[in-house]
Amino acid sequence: MKKTVLTFGLISGVVSSVLILVHAVLHDRIGFDKGMVVGYTGIVLSFLLVFFGVRSYRENVGGGQITFGRALSVGLLITLISCAFYVVTWEIVYYNLMPDYMEKYTNYMVEQLRASGASQQLIDAKMQELSGMKAWLDNPLILAAIAFVEPFPIGLIISLISAAILRKRRPSSAQQLVGEPFASS
Repeated sequence: MKKTVLTFGLISGVVSSVLILVHAVLHDRIGFDKGMVVGYTGIVLSFLLVFFGVRSYRENVGGGQITFGRALSVGLLITLISCAFYVVTWEIVYYNLMPDYMEKYTNYMVEQLRASGASQQLIDAKMQELSGMKAWLDNPLILAAIAFVEPFPIGLIISLISAAILRKRRPSSAQQLVGEPFASS
């Protein structure tokens, strides 16, 4: 299991990291309104490797068979490796490539609120909330926890779906295959 999990986890993690870096470079062109869609699309794309990793494990290690539990564990281990890449890359991006991310996001949110006709009291409250969020994100451990929580639920869902689709048990001895002759005594 180790080789399959590492191989597909590393590939998924590299895909995730590359997509985060591309997103960071193009963020000002993409904007905040489309950035979330682009970001989550990248997460889903990187987690497609979970399905292929579970299938590879079933075919190459399991001899064409895998239980739901084993498939889920393989998928979750691949997910954890990919999430580790995501966290490390997001830490690098946040502190080095986009150190002004929260200031830009705050300005974007204030402009959205003003455009919607929000009161100054609501705008001030949102600015206070985002200021507190920036203080949290400036702590690398909290940023790591938040960055982990972002992709993990998607990886969990894809692991569950993959395990459900790819599970394949050995036929029990009581089941008779069609066309197979009965054993004579």
